[in-house]
Amino acid sequence: MTVDTTTTRDRLLDAARISFARKGFHGTTTRDIASAAGLSPAGVYVHHRSKEAMLFEISRAGHERITDRVEAAAGADGDARTRLRAIVHELVLTHAIDHETARVVNYELEALTPEHREVIERLRGRIQHSLRRTVQDGVDAGVFSIDQVGMTANAISGMCVDVARWYEADARWTPERIADHFADIALRMVSSS
Repeated sequence: MTVDTTTTRDRLLDAARISFARKGFHGTTTRDIASAAGLSPAGVYVHHRSKEAMLFEISRAGHERITDRVEAAAGADGDARTRLRAIVHELVLTHAIDHETARVVNYELEALTPEHREVIERLRGRIQHSLRRTVQDGVDAGVFSIDQVGMTANAISGMCVDVARWYEADARWTPERIADHFADIALRMVSSS
């Protein structure tokens, strides 16, 4: 016999995450979330202050998870090529494997309050900083041959994040295959040969 240790609060967050990914933040009602979690609409407010508070919690947790992974990859031993490959691999793998959450945390930002948006933007800034620093390290070492570090880092980041928009779990490409392929593309973007 298995015991379900999921809390009501967690069930609500999971229901919100799935509904936000499929219907968007504005297309989702608290009734949708409550129904999916097996509660009455009033039950949502016992556990969460608002629908936006749930979005923030989902977004913060998702961004913290990927920020930790990207910063670990950027700070790992190895040259800039190795670290860039690791960063791209982490970004793509996370955005493919957890594509529903990634859709929410990347495409529903406008629904956050200014205070919550600021928290998320700081986390996104840390991700971008790690990526830009790694690309700059490669330029400084003569390993990468590009003129526009920031623009190139934005292009790499954008292609990685966009995986969440089109990836489907039953697709012919596995998350690992996509991550490897995108890492190769990123290295070609910064290389002179």
